[in-house]
Amino acid sequence: MPDAGKPAASGGGPDSAGGGGDGDGREGTAPSPDATYANCAAVREAGAAPLRRGDPGYSRSLDRDGDGVACDT
Repeated sequence: MPDAGKPAASGGGPDSAGGGGDGDGREGTAPSPDATYANCAAVREAGAAPLRRGDPGYSRSLDRDGDGVACDT
């Protein structure tokens, strides 16, 4: 008999399939920590665009306007 004081699990939590994500539209993309890309075409092909400063694979050379977001166009 379920505990009446707790709501039943409805799924969709952080352990469920489907990615979770943080609302940035990049669910399911997780480049390895040592990822490197030759150019933005390679970033897009890997499904990792856009890259933000601090993301694996981000490089200032890929960030043409220097705003901290690479391969955003």
